[in-house]
Amino acid sequence: MTPADWLALVVVIPCLLLSAVLAGAEAALAACSRARMYRLEKKGSSEAACVIRLLDAPRRTLDAIMLGSNLMKIAAVALVVATMDMHFGLWGMVGGVAAVTLLIGVAEVLPRMAALAAPERMAMRLAGPVAALANVATPIHDAARRVAECLLRLAGFRGEPAATVRAADSPAMAASLLVRKTEGVDRDMLAGVLALRELTVGDVMIHRTEMITANADLPPAMLVREVLAASVTRVPLWRGTPENIVGVVHAKDLVRAVQAAGGDFDKVDIAAASRAPWFVPDLRPLDEQLKAFRRRRTPLALVVDEYGEVMGLVTLEDILEEIVGDIADEYDVEVPGLRTHPDGSVTVDGGVPIRDLNRAMHWRMPDEEATTVAGLVIHEARLIPEPGQIFTFHGYRFRVLRKDRNRLMALRVNPPEPPPS
Repeated sequence: MTPADWLALVVVIPCLLLSAVLAGAEAALAACSRARMYRLEKKGSSEAACVIRLLDAPRRTLDAIMLGSNLMKIAAVALVVATMDMHFGLWGMVGGVAAVTLLIGVAEVLPRMAALAAPERMAMRLAGPVAALANVATPIHDAARRVAECLLRLAGFRGEPAATVRAADSPAMAASLLVRKTEGVDRDMLAGVLALRELTVGDVMIHRTEMITANADLPPAMLVREVLAASVTRVPLWRGTPENIVGVVHAKDLVRAVQAAGGDFDKVDIAAASRAPWFVPDLRPLDEQLKAFRRRRTPLALVVDEYGEVMGLVTLEDILEEIVGDIADEYDVEVPGLRTHPDGSVTVDGGVPIRDLNRAMHWRMPDEEATTVAGLVIHEARLIPEPGQIFTFHGYRFRVLRKDRNRLMALRVNPPEPPPS
């Protein structure tokens, strides 16, 4: 092979790779969740903001991807045809066209399949290159569009082409645009509704270590006093081990049972006053769980993992708070295990959920990889820290204060420094 042939081969391979990248970007942008991108943008992700800008200009984005992809395919086919024709004549050219066509097909299908497996992640990775391509391709496409419009007018066509993409034609897109244009609390509520199908029960549940439960084997009088003294109205009952939930007793049902027993706590039949527990999988989407709560008319469910082990509980209030924010009553503690300091830092128990901390402090600490503050530190540090160790992740400074075996019991957290004015 001559140096020219090697040069052609070196150019063909990048052309096919770039075509594959653009195909993957197109599929990822079409399949990614706008609600998730909005949440990440609110947490300060510049990549998510870039994705949203591309989605807000669908025609410009699609034109850029099509132009870049077509140029890469044309260049690859032209180089292969010229090289094969030079060495092998007509049949070599036909064979080269068939081979490069097969490679283009693979380069189209493979990245699309990969993009559909993780659309948000791929969209965020490719948003920057696609945005740069759109900046370059837009003048070219605008010129081509003007020529096409002139030709259509000469042919007698008038008005806007029917194929023009309108975001409002899609109900989901229209809702996303409404969120984009809404401000303040209303925007947060609309975004929360759209995000329900993106979150699972495991994302909002109360962990089993934070559950208020009662031992069903206690003497009736002691059990009645313990349930009535609880800060919640529904208390799961366990027998043998705290993970073995055998029922759920409602304070109202218990009061009725006490009245039926003539006020004698020792005669109360707790088993008769309790109800059967309802177990749900931790991977169930929140929108499905909300519908299930409405069907069963029961606002509390026990959450189990794939092995049937109890992980925690979820209530109707937990799901509604994802939409409207915290719902507090006279018995609620704002955020248990959280103490603020004058310098803006907080001392927080390791088991405090990141979502609760973000709401209380108006922070944007990421919660995609971990549910609790301790879980985030362990995930980012890739180890179980010792008391006194200091880490900085996502702009937040964490100092480990107390540890019990492998559990981080208390941490001091400093928020990111405000940008200089």
